[in-house]
Amino acid sequence: MKDISWMTYIMLILASYRLTHLIVFDKITEFIRKPFMKKVKTQTAEGTVETKEVPKSMFGYLLKCYWCAGVWSAILLGTLYLLFPKIAFVIILILSIAGGQSIIETFVGVNIKKVDYYSELKKKD
Repeated sequence: MKDISWMTYIMLILASYRLTHLIVFDKITEFIRKPFMKKVKTQTAEGTVETKEVPKSMFGYLLKCYWCAGVWSAILLGTLYLLFPKIAFVIILILSIAGGQSIIETFVGVNIKKVDYYSELKKKD
């Protein structure tokens, strides 16, 4: 078994996070999820009809479930790194940079919304 440095471990975590998000949420990979999903109409408590996307099969569930896809992303990237470290490192580097950036962007975006919200509250007072 290879020794994995703390930096590589952090990179694997960030890369797995980004790959999972890419599979489960991003528009660019919707074509992968779409064949395994179906639209279902449901009635809300208010009486309105909503359409939501639900998995057709267990595989669809695996593609839509953040926790499930996260496990498979970690297995894929970890195995890839252990078997082909030089090739995997490039992929892991790119995904980990993107993962770190998306975490920072989410943090900044949420805080910008908080600042806007509190500014609006002060204006009302």
